Amino acid sequence: MGKRRSSRELALKFLYQFELNGGDLDEQIALFLERSLSQDDVEIFMKDLVVSVVNKMKDIDEIIQKFSEHWILDRMTVIDRNILRMGTGELLLNFSTPPRVVINEAIDIAKKYGNEESPEFINGILDKIYKEVGQKGPLSFTT
Repeated sequence: MGKRRSSRELALKFLYQFELNGGDLDEQIALFLERSLSQDDVEIFMKDLVVSVVNKMKDIDEIIQKFSEHWILDRMTVIDRNILRMGTGELLLNFSTPPRVVINEAIDIAKKYGNEESPEFINGILDKIYKEVGQKGPLSFTT
């Protein structure tokens, strides 16, 4: 497994835990990484992704909600919701990963951690987000 995949999976695990427990982001990341056996370069990308997603979560959630027809964000599984957050963040914020790679990584992670419908669900929403919003380049959200 590549380092970026490892980072994304670690980020998913952290976001899942953070959504359930909350708390101070930096403190929670530090505690989480103390228990992880990951390499420094895996942790660096994980932290960048997590911090970006958490800091822009309100904006990211609004975009996901807009493109997830007939679904309410709170009714999605925690895994699917956080895979979508990571994928949307990576597509729309200033990450250099090609869009197809972001979407394919999200689908593969959904196959591993989600349910049977997760990969298709994730693919459909991220594809719409990229086609409608992401092709315009990185977004600068207002806070």
